[in-house]
Amino acid sequence: MINGLFWLLGCQVLGEVGVRVLHLSIPGSVLGMAVLFVALSWRRPPATSSVFRAGDGLIKHLQLLFIPAGVGVITMFHEIGHAPLPLIGGLLVSWIAGLVAVGWLVTWVLRLTDRSSR
Repeated sequence: MINGLFWLLGCQVLGEVGVRVLHLSIPGSVLGMAVLFVALSWRRPPATSSVFRAGDGLIKHLQLLFIPAGVGVITMFHEIGHAPLPLIGGLLVSWIAGLVAVGWLVTWVLRLTDRSSR
């Protein structure tokens, strides 16, 4: 399990360093996730590997990872009160964009699987 956490954190650190070195405008954790995806695709570890066990352990306690974000919202609540319209607009636009993207992706995957099953 410790080895799996080491791999997860190592990929995140690689992503953070890569973003800073290459001056990319994406979060380092996203690049780290891409690095982890490439490493797992290349290595193809079994389902019982330490990386998967560490990931499953983190997912079991995922709700705890939302506590810092909730505390951040509460501490910045006075700032939120000064600009509610842009925040509500941003939330609505991002929600609609996510809904459209998921709908398009599901339609695309269903068409793709329908073609392959023929």
